Amino acid sequence: MPRFYCSEPLSIGATIALPEAVAHHVHVVRLQPGDELCLFDGTGGEYKAVLASVEKRRATAAIVSHDAREAELAYQLTLAQALPEGSKMDWIIEKAVELGVGRIQPLAARRCVVKLSPERAGKKLDHWQAVIVAASEQSGRNRLAQLGELCDFERWIGSAEMSSCILLTPRATQSLAAWTRATPPHAVSLMIGPEGGYTQQEEHAAIAKGAIALSMGPRILRTETAGLAALAAINAAWGGM
Repeated sequence: MPRFYCSEPLSIGATIALPEAVAHHVHVVRLQPGDELCLFDGTGGEYKAVLASVEKRRATAAIVSHDAREAELAYQLTLAQALPEGSKMDWIIEKAVELGVGRIQPLAARRCVVKLSPERAGKKLDHWQAVIVAASEQSGRNRLAQLGELCDFERWIGSAEMSSCILLTPRATQSLAAWTRATPPHAVSLMIGPEGGYTQQEEHAAIAKGAIALSMGPRILRTETAGLAALAAINAAWGGM
């Protein structure tokens, strides 16, 4: 059954106009009145709906029932990702949503090659929000991961709860695997550097504010690999897979 996100509140018995992008998709894949859909509005659970009408630029659906099913983790995971090059951020966000991350925080670190003006940052955030919606539709999640505004690294570590932040660095002496085995599930933030990693000054500043320095092992992982591997490892250890 096709799944779609609707930003407006949903309720049983209502007939709603589907969002323009959803109506376009319905038209392109040739769904017909009477076909069933799964809709969710991000407030919890999902709704079974039936297409009531289909036009070229417009479609409506009648909401039939509600299912309280959820696919969220029992603990909150935040991915604080320093901006990578090119379109890597799209891929990182998509896969992080599939792995259950609850919040994505883009960071501007010293070694970030990408430098975004406020205007470009706004456009990127709109694009990344669309990636979150699409990944949620595909993966069966009924709640959208939150997306933070692009923030400077030093400013973010000054405002975040650093005692629950994990700084992944090859210079750490304790492994993520050992730490997760010895630590009960709780809300954590993963800090992932850009290509080239965080500078030693950035690492020292984060650790001084309470961040936990952990290693992913003897191999150096790319920025688009490290965070996703860490999310999967935490889920495997804490029961989120």
